Amino acid sequence: MTATSPKTDPKTDLRIYLQDARDVLLWKLDGLSEYDLRRPLTPTGTNLLGLVKHVTGAEAMYFGDTFGRPFPEPTPLWFTGDTEPNADLWARADETTEEITGRYRRVWAHTDATIEALPLDGIGRIPFGRRAEQTLHRILVHMIAETHRHAGHADLLRELVDGTTGQRPDGINTAPGDAAWWQAHHARVERAAREAGGLV
Repeated sequence: MTATSPKTDPKTDLRIYLQDARDVLLWKLDGLSEYDLRRPLTPTGTNLLGLVKHVTGAEAMYFGDTFGRPFPEPTPLWFTGDTEPNADLWARADETTEEITGRYRRVWAHTDATIEALPLDGIGRIPFGRRAEQTLHRILVHMIAETHRHAGHADLLRELVDGTTGQRPDGINTAPGDAAWWQAHHARVERAAREAGGLV
């Protein structure tokens, strides 16, 4: 008797992973003040709301213009030359959180309609760069990787803001431990680093 593997649909699988990354990125904003959502936490200005703004523009371009289905709202993209560098990586004071997150959700719907309408081997033309022609499959893989990468950035930023960690609200993926346990763990890691670096 041969074991049978469950049927999978590649397009559905890819959409699940993309949506997971989207959800994580927005969850990292929950409960924070306007200041904490926007404040730069690295020397290059990386901030939580800016990450959402960035992936909104990237997703709108990759699943909109690339496939001749432009997203109907303006989205700042640094690589178009129409805006200042990094315009899509931070939020101006006059841009509300609701405006930015709402646009991101509307881009999801637009992207999902593109994915539904086209086959995975459908060809699109990226409006910049050397490898202009790409399949929907390749674009989906790229956007999953990009969104998960920025969700990882958001993990670190959120931990710096208020100590919150984890991949999603309904699942624990960090070691259990109270503040004292984590303090001791941090000290152990620091000690090992200093020993390896010849600093003790």
